[in-house]
Amino acid sequence: MLTNLKVDPEQLPKRVIVCGDPKRAALIAARLEGTRQIGENREYHSYAGNWKGTEVAVVSHGVGAPGAAVCFEELAKGGVQVIIRVGTAGSYQPQIKPGSLVISTAAVRQDGLTSQLVPPGFPAVADRRVADALVQTAKAHEAGLDIAEGITLTLDVFYNGVLEFPHKLYQKAGVLAAEMENSALFVIAALRGMKAGAILAIDGYADADLLASYNPHTETVAKAIEAEALIALDALASVSA
Repeated sequence: MLTNLKVDPEQLPKRVIVCGDPKRAALIAARLEGTRQIGENREYHSYAGNWKGTEVAVVSHGVGAPGAAVCFEELAKGGVQVIIRVGTAGSYQPQIKPGSLVISTAAVRQDGLTSQLVPPGFPAVADRRVADALVQTAKAHEAGLDIAEGITLTLDVFYNGVLEFPHKLYQKAGVLAAEMENSALFVIAALRGMKAGAILAIDGYADADLLASYNPHTETVAKAIEAEALIALDALASVSA
């Protein structure tokens, strides 16, 4: 039994979709055939089922890299070979508007978690086969959404404190968006021999005053979140485990 996920490894498929919100995990799992819940503990809600002939799992990991890392580590311990994160992010670039999709090819490691796992120069990079599968599947879906691929940034802070995060520096460097878990996923996947990728629905702008302007609960964002889940499921089924 996996300690924190409370999942029996024998019930865990080799391919997994992960997302932050347990309710979103349940909605994605409801699209599978023969869906069954295989574990529930804290923020970690786990489901298994069949997607177009392929056994997959859907697992929620909560908010932020440390808690998500517990999920990723235990999935690796359970024998998972391919993971795709379905998440949300704040855009850094004006042309990447709310409701767009971003496929992350690598992550800037501005989280605290990975600095305690690997040296500073260690990269956080998506698996090329998973990233390519996401790109090709997204193009084939014809969801009518703008799709970008490139570098994202992972950080820990959501609401600003007295220190100012250098968002403009990363905008200038061409980073597409900011979120809170990708670097943990990519680093742990590299350390544990898993293939990992991520697709993100843009729900606002990362350099905005989130306390004043953040509103992810729009129809445009909801459409992008629904589309990215379908894209991720198809891409997951296409990558060899």
